[in-house]
Amino acid sequence: MKRYILKILSNIPVLKIIVQTRRSQTPVRLRHLWQYISKSKVYWPVHHSSLISSPDKIVVGIDVSPGYMPGCYIQGGGGIVIGDYTQISCNVGLISRNHDVYDISKHIDNEFPSIKIGKYCWIGMNATILPGVKIPDYCVIGAGSVVTKSVQEKGSILVGNPAKVIKTLDIDKIKDFKSEFEYVGFIPSESFDRYKARELK
Repeated sequence: MKRYILKILSNIPVLKIIVQTRRSQTPVRLRHLWQYISKSKVYWPVHHSSLISSPDKIVVGIDVSPGYMPGCYIQGGGGIVIGDYTQISCNVGLISRNHDVYDISKHIDNEFPSIKIGKYCWIGMNATILPGVKIPDYCVIGAGSVVTKSVQEKGSILVGNPAKVIKTLDIDKIKDFKSEFEYVGFIPSESFDRYKARELK
């Protein structure tokens, strides 16, 4: 019976994404769709307590929703790129642009993308990633860490303030899982390149 109801719902265009993402790591809820339909420029689901700035300068991958969890601050002014299936926990800060120390009313512009995070990364609760940081695939950022410098090796585990690499994972043991239905935020992945060319800077 449940399968039959889901099949009916998936034939209603506005509800199709809710049915298809229900088993993903960032399932789309009705409240997320309302946010998007009501002219929000953020093209992925966001918790009401999270703040996203300059979403037109943020490129997210498949099943990635920075700010999906509560209390996040995603400051995209300097540019952010996040790879597929990266998970971002509560109260995470991604800060892509800094104030000028000689004139704090102004921001320092960085070359795009200021922050680049690879695929299948895991960013723990209360972590902060600062401007100019590049993080390769499969990395883990420990809870409460402050990442001030780029990381070179895939599968690095970073902890502390400032964050330092304490271990490197065996890449061959990592599972590259995929969702049955692939969405970039609210957009089917096969349509994202067109959306990106039209809407993102």
